[in-house]
Amino acid sequence: MILLVLLASILISTVAIYQYKEEREDYHKQRLERKEINIQTHIKSVLNSRQNTWEVRTENIPIIFKEELYKITDIHKLHINLYDLEGGLLVSTQVDLNKDIENQCLDAEILNDLFHSVELNTITNTLEHRFVDKHVANGETFQSSYTYITDQKSKNLAILNLPYLENDDFLAKELDEFLKRIGYAFLLVLIMAIVIAFLLSKYITKSLKTISDKINATRLEKSNEKIDINDTSEEITALVNSYNSMIDELEESAVKLATSEREQAWREMAKQVAHEIKNPLTPMRLTVQNFQRKFDPKDENIHQKLDEYSKTLIQQIDTMSSIASAFSTFAKMPAQKNETLNVVEIIKLALDIFNEDYIEFKATSNDIIAKFDRTQLIRVVTNLVKNSIQSMPDTIIPRIVINVETDQKDVMITVADNGAGVSEENKHKIFEPKFTTKTSGMGLGLAMVKNIVETYNGTISFVSKKDKGTTFKVSFPIE
Repeated sequence: MILLVLLASILISTVAIYQYKEEREDYHKQRLERKEINIQTHIKSVLNSRQNTWEVRTENIPIIFKEELYKITDIHKLHINLYDLEGGLLVSTQVDLNKDIENQCLDAEILNDLFHSVELNTITNTLEHRFVDKHVANGETFQSSYTYITDQKSKNLAILNLPYLENDDFLAKELDEFLKRIGYAFLLVLIMAIVIAFLLSKYITKSLKTISDKINATRLEKSNEKIDINDTSEEITALVNSYNSMIDELEESAVKLATSEREQAWREMAKQVAHEIKNPLTPMRLTVQNFQRKFDPKDENIHQKLDEYSKTLIQQIDTMSSIASAFSTFAKMPAQKNETLNVVEIIKLALDIFNEDYIEFKATSNDIIAKFDRTQLIRVVTNLVKNSIQSMPDTIIPRIVINVETDQKDVMITVADNGAGVSEENKHKIFEPKFTTKTSGMGLGLAMVKNIVETYNGTISFVSKKDKGTTFKVSFPIE
């Protein structure tokens, strides 16, 4: 709307200026013609009057009009020049021409154009020899008309020349006033257009804003509300219906995806449990078969062999129990108790179970209060420290530094070591369940830590260089 108003104002102003130029040309053209006809009529009346005692001939023109020409100029407010038929100046009311009247002659081109030009006079609707020369001098536009003066027998006596200055001051003033008025009118229309456009855009975009907010709030993992908008256009209604249909499909897809993910997770868990349980079952089976094959009640070492057999079975049973406990711990989601606790004290308590003297603890404050579950925080710290201890090769002097700090919004815990580090190809798998690079363990420690931290709206990340060490960073909100 605003653009249309601006374009309309520019177009109308352009048309108005063009119209002004056309009217100005017509005005000066017709004014000069009227002046010419009136002056010719006046000249003929002088020539044919009784007061004129001179014979009407070209040679007598300067004498006849010696005084009368100035009177005609005063009446019609236009200078007059009279030339003979060969272009020589006879008499003039212009001072600069009278100074050297003998040397003032018309150009041959003007005489030729005048003789050959036949123009329809727009005022009298008569055909006559008439030529108009238009030129610009000193920034002003001049017209100079040439026509014949005839006697009573229509015989050409002289050439009438009227120099005419196109004075546009009045017309320019009219144009300026018109443009000002139309400018004020368009300014008022523009303001009204802006207000109307603003109100219309607010009305139109109100529904779109509601739809936009709903779309931005759409999440796969939660139940999404449908859009309910009344009194909207057909297009907006179609968009709302499409969105509501999409929400229904999204919820169905989310349910299917969640079911599929749970089934896949349980399949993977079952595979891992089966694999880990098979490992101790094989030596148990071999031990039982070997004992069955070599069992001899009369053997004097039967009690020693029975004891060794029992220890082997107990050891493998403990391994199976450890496997079951690890998977149970990983599968169990931590309860969000949100206990208010001192993170520094809890981490110190978690580190007390480690006897390694190369473990160093630092904290920016003795009291960093946050809401977290005590047991889960201990589990996070112990798993990270245990992971660092297990990554230490025998060829270096081990060092592990645990640091705790806060930025008033989050608590940051870093566990840095100078161990073997993580290779590039394993970095993207380090938090995956059952992934491990160690000969022992089931690869559930870091996956469990990530699960706990994300449950409390926190993040865990790490940086590592092969054979240089690894730094884990855990961050979670204070509240």
